[in-house]
Amino acid sequence: MIDTSSPPATGAGQARSPWYRSLFVQLLVAIVAGIVVGRLWPGVGADLKPLADGFIKLIKMVIAPIVFCTVVLGIAHVGDLKSVGRIGVKALIYFEVVTTFALLFGLLVGNLVEPGAGFRIDAETLAHGSERIAAKTGNGELPHTVEFLLNIIPTSVISAFAENALLQVLFFAVLFGLALAKFGEHGPPVVLEFVDHIGRIFFVIIGWIMRLAPLGAFGAMAYIVGQYGLGALRSYGKLIACCYGAAALFLLVLGAVAWVFAGVNLWKFVKYIKDELFLALGTASSEVVLPRIMTKLVDAGCSRTTTGLVVPTGYSFNLDGATLYLSICVLFLAQALDVNLSLGEQITAVLVLMLTSKGMAGVPGSSFLALSATISAIGHGSIPVAAVAILLGADRIMDSMRVSVNILGNCVAALVVANWEGQLDKDRMRRVLAGESVEPLEEPDPMGAGSAAGKTLTAEPNSTVGSESVPAATAT
Repeated sequence: MIDTSSPPATGAGQARSPWYRSLFVQLLVAIVAGIVVGRLWPGVGADLKPLADGFIKLIKMVIAPIVFCTVVLGIAHVGDLKSVGRIGVKALIYFEVVTTFALLFGLLVGNLVEPGAGFRIDAETLAHGSERIAAKTGNGELPHTVEFLLNIIPTSVISAFAENALLQVLFFAVLFGLALAKFGEHGPPVVLEFVDHIGRIFFVIIGWIMRLAPLGAFGAMAYIVGQYGLGALRSYGKLIACCYGAAALFLLVLGAVAWVFAGVNLWKFVKYIKDELFLALGTASSEVVLPRIMTKLVDAGCSRTTTGLVVPTGYSFNLDGATLYLSICVLFLAQALDVNLSLGEQITAVLVLMLTSKGMAGVPGSSFLALSATISAIGHGSIPVAAVAILLGADRIMDSMRVSVNILGNCVAALVVANWEGQLDKDRMRRVLAGESVEPLEEPDPMGAGSAAGKTLTAEPNSTVGSESVPAATAT
């Protein structure tokens, strides 16, 4: 379906593929078709969920080795433990500041808009709320803070990859990359070459998988509309409008952050990654675009080291869209039950969500678990934990909002941290976002298997990325 026959050269002077081979066009058609099928034939639409599930599983299959190879090569290239440590600390500080702001911003919007005012609670829904939440979450629970931090250390290297535990893979990749860097000039180049070739192979596999992207988006949209119906938009209209409006305003804030702290025009960057955003919106999953997002950031001038460390870590620590949604939902539940939360209770909710939102990644029904924990911590007897079940009808519709904000939040984080470290090539970034021709980098493009399948890359010594000297790749 998607044209992957041409090399991934960047620039305005290359020949354009026919419009119908554009990923953006194919995804747009697939999503519209999914909505139509789900609306006209709900039963058929609900049965198409395996198409989306299969595509997402295919992507997840290769995420761990791609992250490992990217991080190892980036760190081994830098060869500086202090630099890696600075990037990690700066990233975590940025994550905490931005996610806390997202929580407070969500509370501000929730207090001003009052999305739960006038919402009629069905007593029968509350009566069976606990059972419905248990079914949604599989009777699971979010890990405590200490447990979450300890779980970053894998039981074994093999288990980290086998369980697709991204933070554990990242942890081992950092250690492996630092160990390789320790050898310096006397290190085993054969190991680096092996990791580099393995990474290229997995990017070729991603290129094949991405041919199925429109099919996965079609199945996802048909399932959502067929299973939940468009009527949910009317029932939860005010809450949905509040969340999406807050997300739009928050993206303006992210745009200001990107411009002030990295000199990047976020709107141009959004157009640059529009295919990835559309795919993530269609499948309601940010993980499916992780390899492609990392590749595009590197191609646009963000160093491999910063991208490899910040983006995967952000998938657990920088869930801006999820935290924004959760803070609004806390107020929605209180307002729906005609409960007035005091300032102290709202501050308690923020403090709890600052902790629970960090352990959400990979936990089924994590948003409901985080809300349940927050409601319990507030300790307001008039808000039963079972009331969280009210949100079951709207939660799936919120995925697009959460996914888009999460992805852009992590991209901005990578750009800002790279700029702080002097590892952002702003001239290359400007030219790439403007659609101008640039020298291709060593990293293969997941959407263009031709680079790895038929071309050899050679190094030229006079190219720099920020303050970090790297060889410029040229196809021969």
